[in-house]
Amino acid sequence: MVGVVLQETEDIWSKQFADQLGKRYLAPKLVLFEEHIESACGMSSSATGPFYCPGDSKVYMDLDFYEQLKNTFGAPGDFAFAYVVAHEVGHHIQNLLGYTDYVHKQRGRISQTQYNDLSVRLELQADFLAGVWAHHSHKATDLIEREDFIEAIRAASAIGDDKIQKQMQGYVQPESFTHGTSAQRQRWFKLGLESGDLRYGDTFNAQSL
Repeated sequence: MVGVVLQETEDIWSKQFADQLGKRYLAPKLVLFEEHIESACGMSSSATGPFYCPGDSKVYMDLDFYEQLKNTFGAPGDFAFAYVVAHEVGHHIQNLLGYTDYVHKQRGRISQTQYNDLSVRLELQADFLAGVWAHHSHKATDLIEREDFIEAIRAASAIGDDKIQKQMQGYVQPESFTHGTSAQRQRWFKLGLESGDLRYGDTFNAQSL
């Protein structure tokens, strides 16, 4: 399933890069792993979950996260996991467009709270890009149903910083957020889903997230 979703993201983004940006899309490589994996970004474990490494342009998918998404975060369904894949591909797109490099270069130049804010904006933009993919995938295949979109929105909500912190430690620390709240993640995914237009995804200049 992960391979099918990744191939579909390649088809969709190849067309959208050409149509909306006038650029050629270079697809990421997929690596499936369990327990531990070493990438150009260092050693990672299943505790990290799925991730994208800009150092080698690869999407690393921990297959156990499918069960974790269902059992721990209460967001079951194939399309919920497809959203996760599309979100990581969104990070690849950010890498291609220079957003990732811009954020990483700010480390050490600004306060940790300010850097966390940039990290949130990067993550929310990846959610938006996942929504753009879902928009155009639906238009191209007409196979995605309303229930699928609900699964993805539920997943976006389930992995918000506020919800995870409340679940794991019993309280919320907004200044430590790095991915955005449940409401923010839903909002930006929905914006991409409804518009399909990359012009609306500039989270870095958005006054309100």
